Amino acid sequence: MSDHQPPRTMDINCDLGEGFGNYVMGADAEIMPLITTANVACGFHGGDPVIMGRTVALADQHGVVVGAHPGYHDLEGFGRRLIPLDEEEVAALVTYQVGALTGFLRARDMPLHHVKPHGALYAYLRDNQAAGAAAAKAVHKLAPETKAYWPAPAGTSAFCQELGALGHEVVPEIYPDLTYSPEGRLIIQRRKLKTDLAFASSQVKRFLTEGLVGAEDGTPIRHEARSVCIHSDGPNAVDVAHTVRAAVTECGAAIEAIA
Repeated sequence: MSDHQPPRTMDINCDLGEGFGNYVMGADAEIMPLITTANVACGFHGGDPVIMGRTVALADQHGVVVGAHPGYHDLEGFGRRLIPLDEEEVAALVTYQVGALTGFLRARDMPLHHVKPHGALYAYLRDNQAAGAAAAKAVHKLAPETKAYWPAPAGTSAFCQELGALGHEVVPEIYPDLTYSPEGRLIIQRRKLKTDLAFASSQVKRFLTEGLVGAEDGTPIRHEARSVCIHSDGPNAVDVAHTVRAAVTECGAAIEAIA
């Protein structure tokens, strides 16, 4: 018998601000009122200074907390292509992007809520111990009290372990608009596909009631998480946001940001 205790509250976070210049990526204005936490692109995989400023202002308008979403310097590949970097390069990559977003937040007297690595950079920090530790130390030097968001399970990477040792809270999250391998690893899509809304709803409800998500082959995977992550660049992202909110509410949990 499972000892899973359904959470009373759930955070909903979303990757936003990922357009570039005249190129629109994601229905940010429609999604922002539906979430509690925004992961804002910092100009490398997506975003630019104007979009960063507008996204922070939109979050402020709707009372949404903001975190930095640093990625590879790869606009063409949207940060979803692996680029091996050494420790100095990883630390500089993170420092540059988190520092940029922090400037926009300070201009509006808003705190940096968290840091969440994007796409292939997340996978690299998960799999490369030296790079993960270097990125964590860079985050700590810039923002010693900020949180980190990380796909569940959150305690197995050097990035999370180093942040935990430095006193940072690491928030695990589940993904109802992506799939998992049978080993429980998140499967990154090269290009975001349309999400099956029934699947997204069932993943959220199953997690909230049982503490489980289903892998792509049906294998049940037990995860601990405090947030649900969705993506703004999917073809039906707004519908996904509404579906996730409904699933959380139907399970009796309140929708709140992590303080």
